[in-house]
Amino acid sequence: MSSEHTRGAVVAVAGLAAATAVLEPLRGHLSLASVTLLYLVPVAGTAVAGGLWTALAAAVAADLLLNFFFVPPLHTLSVASFDNVLALVVYVVVAASVAVAMDVAERRRAAIRQTQELAEVDRLRTALLDAVSHDLRTPLAGIKAATSSLRSPDLDFSAEDRAELLATVEHATDRMTALVENLLSLSRLRAGVLSATPEPTALDAVAAEVVLHLPDPEHARDRVAVEVPDDLPLAMADPGLLTTVLANLVQNSLKVARQVRITGAADGSRVRLVVSDDGPGVPAAERDALFEPFQRLGDRGGAGLGLGLAIVRGFTEAMAGSVTPSETPGGGLTMTVELPRA
Repeated sequence: MSSEHTRGAVVAVAGLAAATAVLEPLRGHLSLASVTLLYLVPVAGTAVAGGLWTALAAAVAADLLLNFFFVPPLHTLSVASFDNVLALVVYVVVAASVAVAMDVAERRRAAIRQTQELAEVDRLRTALLDAVSHDLRTPLAGIKAATSSLRSPDLDFSAEDRAELLATVEHATDRMTALVENLLSLSRLRAGVLSATPEPTALDAVAAEVVLHLPDPEHARDRVAVEVPDDLPLAMADPGLLTTVLANLVQNSLKVARQVRITGAADGSRVRLVVSDDGPGVPAAERDALFEPFQRLGDRGGAGLGLGLAIVRGFTEAMAGSVTPSETPGGGLTMTVELPRA
């Protein structure tokens, strides 16, 4: 027996037993028509929970219970009058019709849900292919151009020019590495296989690690101010996941802002890491959409797949934390990551 049929059988048995227990003492106060209508309720519930055939079986069982408990002579399956025979037959027909209608409606709802899920998968796949094709092509073109120039026997580069071309290759490689890591992280989140190993973690150490390993085009590290006290209480977090969370937040802000500030604070049983910038900000109505894959700060442009904030939320929630966007005083976007205090 499938799980659907098992669930339907449980609903049928429980529903019919409850209906009989409630209605049998009221037999003298209810007409047979009222009782038959009330017995349709567990049949309809069985159709939703267990499908058509289980509901049809429940309809037959309900008909037998009606006959045994409510149709004279009582407590037998005999029927004294033709009217009661007709009532029982009509009940079976009506109950079967209700079961069919409920089953059809449930199947239609399931088909609609499946269509919506397939449409969402198709939308994500299309967005992923479009974004990946662009975001892979750009760094690959840079790597190809730089290496072709360096290998050309007809070009004689100065030491500064060679260093600049090698820096281009390094930066493009870093972009591709970040892209692949974000795609792998998103696939782990979607598959539900992400596991966090929380441990007491120093937030100032995580912030220093993130800034130290930032890709540094246009002196990005000089644009990040870290103000996380070294005596801040430890957070209960997975150091690797938290480093990825903070790195994504900082890199997202650096794409649109001149200055980024990382601060830390504690409040009762929670500790906070706050990343604020002086960029254009995001309207309040658009902030929830920031955490959807392929969103880029309200679709205001910029490089990258827009996976960073989807990963930020998924990783933070895996550590029993939360991330909240708000407006930076004076303009900009502030992201507050709250985690349990160790």
